[in-house]
Amino acid sequence: MPIATIESWPMDNNEKPVLIKKITEIFTEQGIPAQTVTVLIKESALENWESAGEQHSVKFKDLKRQV
Repeated sequence: MPIATIESWPMDNNEKPVLIKKITEIFTEQGIPAQTVTVLIKESALENWESAGEQHSVKFKDLKRQV
């Protein structure tokens, strides 16, 4: 039973089913039954992500946010 964990910035709720379906399809293409695939989406605010010492809320402040 594969478990795919996606760690992401907050996502639009309408995008999540599409992502889950596509990830599941990757496994089913390998012969794994869809009903055994679990997908977890863990979202963190941009303020809780950083790279190169800068919060993503600052680094990507001009990024179009959908939520």
